[in-house]
Amino acid sequence: MSSSLSPARLQAAVDFAQAHDSPWPHSMFYPDGAYVGNREWDETGPWTEIVGPVEPRGGPAGVVLKGGRVVAEWGDVERADMTFSIAKSYLSVLAGLAVADGLIADIDEPVGKSVDGPYFSSPHNAKITWRHLLNMNSEWQGEIFGKSDQVDHFRQIGIGADNSRKGQRRELREPGSLYEYNDVRVNALGYALLRRFRKPLPDVLRERIMDKVGASQGWRWEGYETSWVEIDGQRMQSVPGGGHWGGGLFISARDHARFGQLIAQNGVWDGRELIPPAWLAQSVVPSPTLPNYGFLWWLNRGPAANPKLPASGFSAQGAGNNLIWIDPEHELVAVLRWIDKAAIDGFLERLVAAVE
Repeated sequence: MSSSLSPARLQAAVDFAQAHDSPWPHSMFYPDGAYVGNREWDETGPWTEIVGPVEPRGGPAGVVLKGGRVVAEWGDVERADMTFSIAKSYLSVLAGLAVADGLIADIDEPVGKSVDGPYFSSPHNAKITWRHLLNMNSEWQGEIFGKSDQVDHFRQIGIGADNSRKGQRRELREPGSLYEYNDVRVNALGYALLRRFRKPLPDVLRERIMDKVGASQGWRWEGYETSWVEIDGQRMQSVPGGGHWGGGLFISARDHARFGQLIAQNGVWDGRELIPPAWLAQSVVPSPTLPNYGFLWWLNRGPAANPKLPASGFSAQGAGNNLIWIDPEHELVAVLRWIDKAAIDGFLERLVAAVE
């Protein structure tokens, strides 16, 4: 028999989220003209140019589903806002579809075996596998769409992150040996997936996932003005795994919730398998280089785990802060838009405490 939620404690969690708005300016730019991303990551130097669209953000919003049923909503849940690195977990799902379609024969195969051109052909990059890109430990080196991998060298994320050395060049390690959160390398993954599907990734996502789960037509996935490529004589835009330099996934809380519920249901929707369950299971296995990271999903595992939350919980996270949290143990899916980073755990702890 499944559990229920205390209405009073659920409301307390919602009230907490609403009371902890993100400190980011609604315009996405500070009074001195600095883009929120550049300020958030202490970014300076030659790679700071914003090359994708940026739009003002809304206020705190969210959705909670229990057993697939909406039990709470707050804020403007239909507003298609920037979502930053939540897009990485969407890329992870698209990689799973590429595997299912036979476009990726083996995730431990070098990417350069099926993606030709300069990005995976150097002696160093030729060793990089799909698994390395998905585990964020590829150590990919180079420049793609005008951004160098060096921009995120020494990058730290999370509360208390020290990015004083960010962008300083460091010696690269062997692919697969070092975790580093690096948006340029994720962009290389997006490009590689585009080359394998040979059609724009937003089209694949819409046709294979979002339309199937009843998502709105209001979401979009924007690339950079520098990320247009030609495939089979057609001009296509490669899309990034976030909004680091603008662009990325612009989507509503309700659409995120449908995507999250599909993941919670092991890729099955109305009796149809949209994502192989085996891929999703593999996606939340701790990586060898960071125990709280899987295939572009954050896990509640390892030394960084929150003991007040289920060990089986995992999430897609984006700056600002945006979150899709999936709790298989309690059949919960929660979407948070624009909550103060320091309040995320407080909300999730209150939500779990509402389970009766």
